[in-house]
Amino acid sequence: MIKPISTILFIILFSFSVKSFSADKLKIQRLTETIQFDGKPDELAWNLIDTLQLTMHAPVFNGKSTERTQVRIAYDDQFLWIGAKLLVNDPSDIKASSKKRDEMSANSDFFGVILDTYNDNENAMAFFTTPAGLRMDATISNDASSREPLNPDWNTFWDTKVSRDNKGWYCEIRIPFSSLRFQTVNGISEMGLISWRWSAHNNENVTFPIIDPKHGQWATWKPSKAQKIIFEDVKPARPVYFSPYVLGGHTNNNTLNKDETAYVNEEKFINEIGGELKYSITSNLTMDLTVNTDFAQVEADDQQVNLTRFSLFFPEKRMFFQESANIFSFNLGGPNDLFYSRRIGLDDDGNQVRIYGGTRIYGRVGKWDLGFLNMQTADSENLPSENFGVLRMRRQVINPNSYVGGILTTRLGNNGNYNTAYGFDAIVRVFGDDYVDLKMAQSYETGINSEFATLEPTRVRLNWRRRSQEGLGYMVSLSHSGEDFNPGVGFEMRDSYRALFTQVQWGWLPGENSTLFSHDAGLQLLNFYSAITGKLESGSFGPEWKFQTKNFLMGSVEIKRLIEHVDEEFSFSDDAIVPVGEYEFYGFEGTLITPMTKKLYAEMKLEGGQFYDGNRFSYMVSPYLNLSSSVVISGTYQFDAIGFSKRNQEFQNHIARLKFEYMQSTKLSASTFVQYNTFDAALAGNFRIRYNPREGNDFYLVFNEYHFLQPELGIPNYPELANRSIMLKYTHTFVL
Repeated sequence: MIKPISTILFIILFSFSVKSFSADKLKIQRLTETIQFDGKPDELAWNLIDTLQLTMHAPVFNGKSTERTQVRIAYDDQFLWIGAKLLVNDPSDIKASSKKRDEMSANSDFFGVILDTYNDNENAMAFFTTPAGLRMDATISNDASSREPLNPDWNTFWDTKVSRDNKGWYCEIRIPFSSLRFQTVNGISEMGLISWRWSAHNNENVTFPIIDPKHGQWATWKPSKAQKIIFEDVKPARPVYFSPYVLGGHTNNNTLNKDETAYVNEEKFINEIGGELKYSITSNLTMDLTVNTDFAQVEADDQQVNLTRFSLFFPEKRMFFQESANIFSFNLGGPNDLFYSRRIGLDDDGNQVRIYGGTRIYGRVGKWDLGFLNMQTADSENLPSENFGVLRMRRQVINPNSYVGGILTTRLGNNGNYNTAYGFDAIVRVFGDDYVDLKMAQSYETGINSEFATLEPTRVRLNWRRRSQEGLGYMVSLSHSGEDFNPGVGFEMRDSYRALFTQVQWGWLPGENSTLFSHDAGLQLLNFYSAITGKLESGSFGPEWKFQTKNFLMGSVEIKRLIEHVDEEFSFSDDAIVPVGEYEFYGFEGTLITPMTKKLYAEMKLEGGQFYDGNRFSYMVSPYLNLSSSVVISGTYQFDAIGFSKRNQEFQNHIARLKFEYMQSTKLSASTFVQYNTFDAALAGNFRIRYNPREGNDFYLVFNEYHFLQPELGIPNYPELANRSIMLKYTHTFVL
């Protein structure tokens, strides 16, 4: 299912860039005068700094910019400074559609920088702002080559100020070196830099440096394409951030009794204290400590309808796990990973489990990227008290785009149960844009007698891919997941299989005279076989065409021939069951995203055709309305219908979501989120107020409620009120 438009989707739209740049390293100048941090980069100190040369990459690649942009980068003993004069021909063209933290929409102007602080050509930090002065920061992983390589939920300590007049808008960005992770060798610190500006009124994007558009939709976020920059004699401070919190509230829950014959009501008042401590062991190695960790401020998950036989994936939203999350990742293709942080502090139903505390250490030691985690949870209704451990290491080899590494995960219950897994991986750039990705992992757990030199507890993935969106592109992937492979701290969408995935495509960048900015046509084959019998379980084959216009209308069309061998009956509801059998059927899928530069835009998806021995029709639309920089309204309506006429069975479901956001300023915001699901006639609501006067200081008021509107649908009958909670949480960060 297509996700609602988010920061990630918007970022994809503007990530096409231009030619390759000089390999020469750019020396960043040290400030000789003091800068007044006021959003007006007009002091003498700024005028002594050289400007960067930005080039248009959209809507006409390498065309002449219609408006002037002056960007300067400098530093002093404490901060990396970025000053920008973003001039316009008409001041009424300046657009600012939001004040919310980490929110960036195509109908708003923005400017910022991307920093490959490790200088590893794979990971980076992004810092952006708009004329409203909001802050968006994010981390980038895997050289922006995966489907969603950006993590905008990550936050760090930095600031920006903006101003405007009848000539344009201006900004100053100030990033403490203590918030960046980098190494210094013989007094020299080397990083990678990308900078760009987006002007919403004319769809114009200018960038530095110049990057070849063949690198695809995420081209200008790729650390491997950044301009190399160097600093001399940077000696950042290593402050200690101590962030205690206090939490108070009331909860009302109705849960099934042990015999599952009735629901029992439990009300309680909550009074909690806890906190976190962040310490920079070195300039690029950080330790986080947490005690009585709480996530009361986290928004509810989007409800999903599962029309497959396999597990659903929900993204991590909790802030504690965000920083340097890419270091801990051991991706096995798609959402599958040997480490999935939602295993910690949440049960399989998404209910919170108390976390007593733990520690994370992450960063770089010499040439090694290092991630270490250990956390202890409390007993819960469904789980015993457990200890979770992760150790991840990887390093660059052969060339700047190749890596090898390993991982170890443990999950130990106080009831004596255990689950442990380990793995080794390598990413090798073999030549040009061709990369080979190899993963191998094994797991061992209580009650399973797994042998080391066998395939039963083993997961293997080999992928060869040409990372190019222009001309010929291709990928071949082979996977094996053994019947005993079970990563207790990871996520696997399906079990016990062997898979073959092949893809070939041809991409075009039509140029100045076409209304299309890019389009490509491809052919995909994906087959899953049983790891035990070798029998084909699932298969799909078919063509696909994707396009994007210069005003950012996007869409795709895909036709599939599908094969499903069902060895065990499964159901979508009591009234819609798929029996054991072999099925061959055809379906289609289409998506359309209207230009996001408009105040009102929408994302739509349509799926239909045959479905096992019946038919399916699914439709989703997600409209977004930016009323002003203070008010944003968004929603989603999804309809799914399945019919098996031969067996006189059918299943229909509606999901509706509505979100209203009000931003009084960049520091104070409120949001309301309501979703309704007809499958169990459930209405869920989330209301949240956030006051964030500065980084690390947060006040939250959070209200959650979940109602069953038709209790008779459950056995036993659902309670009308499933749960309700109201929480107040305040976190204050002390810099020591």
